Parts: sequence; structure tokens; C-alpha cells
Amino acid sequence: MSAVRDLLKKGAHEGVYPGAVLLVARKNEIVFLEQAGNRALLPEPLPMEVDTPFDLASLTKPLATTLSIMKLVDGGAVKPGQTLEELLPIPVPPDKAAMTMGHLLAHCAGFPDWMPFYLEISDEKPQERKILLREKLLKMPLLYSPGRRSLYSDLGFMILEWVVRNVTGDPLPRFLNQHFLAPLSLKKALYFGKTGPMQNRTEFAATEECPWRKRVLQGEVHDENAWALGGYSGHAGLFGTAHGVYGLANLLREHFHGLRDDYLQPKTVRAFFEKQHLTPGSTWALGWDTPSPVGSSAGRYFSPNSVGHLGFTGTSLWMDLHHDVTVILLTNRIHPSRQNTAIRAFRPRLHDLVMAQLGLNRLSI
Repeated sequence: MSAVRDLLKKGAHEGVYPGAVLLVARKNEIVFLEQAGNRALLPEPLPMEVDTPFDLASLTKPLATTLSIMKLVDGGAVKPGQTLEELLPIPVPPDKAAMTMGHLLAHCAGFPDWMPFYLEISDEKPQERKILLREKLLKMPLLYSPGRRSLYSDLGFMILEWVVRNVTGDPLPRFLNQHFLAPLSLKKALYFGKTGPMQNRTEFAATEECPWRKRVLQGEVHDENAWALGGYSGHAGLFGTAHGVYGLANLLREHFHGLRDDYLQPKTVRAFFEKQHLTPGSTWALGWDTPSPVGSSAGRYFSPNSVGHLGFTGTSLWMDLHHDVTVILLTNRIHPSRQNTAIRAFRPRLHDLVMAQLGLNRLSI
């Protein structure tokens, strides 16, 4: 995998990202794990390490929120087809009453992609912010009726976090820790963000020099809405190392292939990994994406039987369930500015090279 190593270093040298960690696994064996570049450039350069924790951004959606919903579905507490009217503890407006968890998980519920809620709620008392956010989510007009089309949305996963809290009585971090992170001994490798910097902040991969917070972010969540909500929400806030991400990815992989059934039923994992057909042309499964026919971030060689997700900070996870390959790329591409978008072209190029090095570089059909 020397060519992969060279390309990873080239990405840092050419400014695709200040630094990166790449983990590649084939079946149940890690075949490549290396770092390149720096975890921070400002206020001073700090080298990347293989165990550097990253702000995983939207990897929170599949690895925390969706995984928690999987557990609830697996135990019969909820069903993907249940409506918000059935799942939430307060009256739901008519335009959202028939909206289902499936709509939210597959990004076809009708919500906008993003809203700057933080500009309003950050002036409120911390304990009142989630309540105010949830009121806003229920009152805001939809862009389209649920199921009409697909639009990737943070807002739907804010609702899903509320569903987890209402059904279980536990905040999302506590539920995830209790059912997955603690029993898997992953609490030191995956954890939720806080409003202020974490201890040993310089050990973290830095993100943006934030125009709103007026500082370089390192060891605190980058997403402004998640920050205003106490450091996390259903769409962002999870931090972790490459090993931590792999711990959950491999758990799901093993359940999908029927190699174990202790945390979830294999049929539950398979159902969530299956591409939905709620809207024409959508690539979304339940909480997970699948490769686009053209221009996929997974590159050209991942099979159609693959699932993955991206994170805004420069993180990604793709699992080819047919070839049994897992690729985790964690970068700090938005350090010091989110204007750096070179990773969009680099990521599929890297995935293509990984598959070529594994001898799997045949066009998927």
C-alpha cells in the first residue's frame, strides 16, 4: 500500500488538508493505518498522530443517532414507519403529523438542509435552547411534502435526537454510551463534544478559525448549532479516532454478515443499510448513504452494495459490504478555513487507489 501512503502524504503537501489519518480494513483485518501532515497549523504546527481525535461532524448521524434508532427498532420500541404524531410528546402540526422516522432517516421529510438557529438560541439560557429549537422545528414551514423528494438535512436528525430522548428518557450520549460505547470499551475513542474546549485540547485535530466564536477551534465542536445546543445534537457533536470509528463500523459489518447478533439482529442492520425507494433517484438508505451512479465520493470501484457517510469537517466512512472493505478517512480539511474544498476531488481518487491496491478496481455494475 505504498502508493496509498504516498497519496495520503501528497494530500497534506498540496493543501487538500493540513493532516489526515487513513484506516483501511479488509474483512476483519486492518491492512493500512497511517497518518500524514499536521493536526493543527495554528497557533503552531502540531504533527498528526494515528490516535488523534477528530470532530466527526455528520458522522454523528449514522454512528450515534441512526445507531440509537437501530437499537430502538431492534427492540421493538419504535418502527421506521411510525409518525411524529405517534413519537413526540406534544401536538404536531398537520403538515408534519404524517412525517415518519423513515422520512427523516432517508432525508426526504421536507425540511431545509440547514438553518442558523444558533444566532437566535445562543442568547437563551442553556437549559432552554433545545426546547426552543424543537418549537422552531415543528413550526417552520416545509419545503415540500414528506416523501415528495430528497434533500440532505441536519434538521431531520435534530428531530430524531428528540425521538431518542422521548422514547428512552435518556439523552443521546447516555443512551449510546450505555448500549454501545461502554460495553465495547470505546468511551475513550468516541465521545460527544462540549460547549467549551475539552481537556488536553491540543491533542485534537483543529478545525476552523471560527468567525463567530473568534478563535481556532480545537477540542470543541465546530458545528455552530451543535455548539449552541450544549456541544451536540442528532446531526453533529461526536468526536473520535480512526480506531473508534472502526470499532462501530466493524460491529455493524459483523452483524450485517451474520457473524454476531449480540448487539443487534442482523436483519435490523440489513434493513437500515438497504437503499430506500421513498423518492425517485435518492441514494439514501436509513441514516446511511449509498454510492451515486456517477461522481460518488466512494469513487468508481465500490460496489452498489456499499454504505457510507461524509462529515463536513473532512471526515468519511465507506463500507463495501460485497467486497468486505472498510475505508475511514479523517482529515481536518476546514483548518483554518472551510473554504478549502479540494477534498471533494481527492476523496474519490483515494478510494479508487485503495481499491486498486486491493485488486478490486473493476467497475461496479
